[in-house]
Amino acid sequence: MTDHARPVALLLARVAVGAVFLVHGYQKFATMGIAGTTQFFQSAGVPLPGVAAPVVAVLEVVGGLALILGAALPVAGALLALDMLGAVVFVHGQNGFGAGDGGYEFVLTLAAASLAVGFTGGGALALDALLGRRRTPERAAA
Repeated sequence: MTDHARPVALLLARVAVGAVFLVHGYQKFATMGIAGTTQFFQSAGVPLPGVAAPVVAVLEVVGGLALILGAALPVAGALLALDMLGAVVFVHGQNGFGAGDGGYEFVLTLAAASLAVGFTGGGALALDALLGRRRTPERAAA
């Protein structure tokens, strides 16, 4: 990949993955509501569903925004990956791998993408890089 394409590729990955999390978190507030999300979490066997539902909803909205903006990426990526691990364990794992069967294929992909973006860095077009708070892959290579 050329040096010019890397920041754009990282931006596209961050925005795509971040948008998925942002929308899923927003749905937990707007579509299902926290009460509905809590009921779903309870039926899925999520521990402390009354606490987990709002925490997950906020994490997905804030974490999605962090990925999109390129801010606090190691923390956001790790927390979102843990969120998806919980989705595998409590919701999707019992359905096997295939996403069409409600399996964990999609959430596993989101977990891996979150970790990859979180620990690779957001690139030169990330807020962290623009504010000088984090080394970008471009700076590390220099």
